[in-house]
Amino acid sequence: MPTGEKRYNRGLFRVRTPFVEKIMVVIRLSRGGAKKRPFYNIVATDPRNRRDGRFIERIGFYNPVASGAAQTLSIKQDRLTHWQSVGAQLSPTVAGLVKAAGKEAV
Repeated sequence: MPTGEKRYNRGLFRVRTPFVEKIMVVIRLSRGGAKKRPFYNIVATDPRNRRDGRFIERIGFYNPVASGAAQTLSIKQDRLTHWQSVGAQLSPTVAGLVKAAGKEAV
């Protein structure tokens, strides 16, 4: 059997499906808060889980309606680096937030 293929025996037919590497962990936003008052946790989770469902680890938070001295964005950079080093993919929104957090730190 060539590398990268799995064989499935379906009755009289043999079906070959290419083995595609899947993302095992994704870093994305999980919504919380009340109606019209969103609050997002930045979490590492399995991509098959629901948006606000089970997660592996909370990496930070994003509060888009923060006012006054309240903190808008907080990310644990060491944990983010760890998850990226083991192959976690950032969602487009989280990638933008990380980029913005990097600019604020400078």
